[in-house]
Amino acid sequence: MRNTRDTKLLFELSESGRRSHRLPACDVPERAVMELLPAGALASAPPALSELSEPQVVRHFSNLSQLNMSVDTNFYPLGSCTMKYNPKRNERVASMPGFADLHPYQPEESLQGMLQLLYELQEYLKEISGLDACSLQPAAGAHGELTALWVASAYFRDQAVVTGGSPVTVKAGEPPAATSKRTKVLVPDSAHGTNPASATMAGFETVTVKTLPSGTLDMDDFHRLLDDQIAVFMITNPNTVGIFEPKMREIADAVHKAGGLVYLDGANMNAILGIARPGDFGADMQHYNPHKTFSGPHGGGGPGAGPICVTEELAPYLPTPVVVREEGSGFRVQGSDSDLETDSSLNPEPRTLNPTHFRLDYNRPKSIGRVRAFFGNVGVLVRAYCYIRTHGPDGLRRVSENAVLNANYLLSRVKHFLPVPQGDRCMHEFVASAAKLKSDKGISAMDIAKRLLDFGFHAPTVYFPLTVKESIMVEPTETESKETLDAFAETLFRITEEDARSLRDAPHTTPISRPDEVRAARQPILAWSEA
Repeated sequence: MRNTRDTKLLFELSESGRRSHRLPACDVPERAVMELLPAGALASAPPALSELSEPQVVRHFSNLSQLNMSVDTNFYPLGSCTMKYNPKRNERVASMPGFADLHPYQPEESLQGMLQLLYELQEYLKEISGLDACSLQPAAGAHGELTALWVASAYFRDQAVVTGGSPVTVKAGEPPAATSKRTKVLVPDSAHGTNPASATMAGFETVTVKTLPSGTLDMDDFHRLLDDQIAVFMITNPNTVGIFEPKMREIADAVHKAGGLVYLDGANMNAILGIARPGDFGADMQHYNPHKTFSGPHGGGGPGAGPICVTEELAPYLPTPVVVREEGSGFRVQGSDSDLETDSSLNPEPRTLNPTHFRLDYNRPKSIGRVRAFFGNVGVLVRAYCYIRTHGPDGLRRVSENAVLNANYLLSRVKHFLPVPQGDRCMHEFVASAAKLKSDKGISAMDIAKRLLDFGFHAPTVYFPLTVKESIMVEPTETESKETLDAFAETLFRITEEDARSLRDAPHTTPISRPDEVRAARQPILAWSEA
């Protein structure tokens, strides 16, 4: 792997007068820019841009790209993140001009294809979740959590009004009204960090529920904390240690009996597609991570999506607009030789009546309002639609079956030298522990993660969940072959047999070894230095 110390910045390569293109002579009368633009729009001097030839630019970025790891080049066993291969056919479809060149402010009549796709995707997500209504607006999984909690807040404020409280205007982002005593959200201590963060941002108080060493919920602690102030219980199922909660139905029934709602963190839907539906085991709300469960680019801070599904009782509070389908109310278009309708009182010419019309429904008085510009990141949603249509119901089930099979196979290969505290079986992911290695040999989870980079494997998730000491969270996904899993297991074993002192300096082949990640995030170095 090339060391970036040998690669100069574009500004360092710059030479005055060097160009990557030459424009033809101007064929219209030239005018000074001062005559065309107001003085306030003009800079005092040209921007200090680097001046380079085209080969310099191409080679610079090509060389940098070869330093990257990606799911197209390496195995990504990131637990919880579900970094699986994304089929390129879905990328091609999403980039088709009929999708990519649309503008959300176009008239609905010119968006019928896209609106139909989004409507059908809503229906698929509802069916997969076992819930009754869907919003595609949220821009990420955590945003879906926040949106669903806003929906719950609006619901409880409405309930308070019905039972005698003062009327309250419902708006996204407002905390639960004083007229509602439902101010608490229960969250297991092994939950994704976005759960308590979303609850807090939605104006609720977060209450932590303990989990047992087995990884499942501590039912005694759960029942102790459950009272009439609980608005929502947020739970991931399968949970973050890769176990399906065996008492999920009992948990949901208890929350509902106390008057609360159950929120299902859908981050781990990749394990139960076509096998179990959250709505069937008691969830009232859930979000999807389409890039994880279905298909789409993942990571890098780019556009995401986090659709939510809810029960019929919560549907009125979903963000607006929602894509709806109207039968027999379509607009008229120029007809063909088939399926003609003649209305002589209006127009003697034959016209085709479009029997179905899709539109954006804004008339939802109880809605929390818009939470995202337009109707979501449709490029990500198109990819998810393609993935679902490609696999179909049986195919989606096989996706989960293979994801669970791969995870259990890998668990069986590594548990002998990396103990898995939660047992010999898992769903789509498992959490191993390097605690014994650290105490016996001084090898930490971070040492293992960093050393894996030298062998061409991306590091797994480490130190999450916090309920497992020196945790190493692994999710192979359904897209990896047995050969890849075997190679990964053998490399893990080899690393655990290495000398701890050399591991502390790993990785040895990357441009940098162990940056101070906290400092890098808070104080990024934006200028080149030879130090």
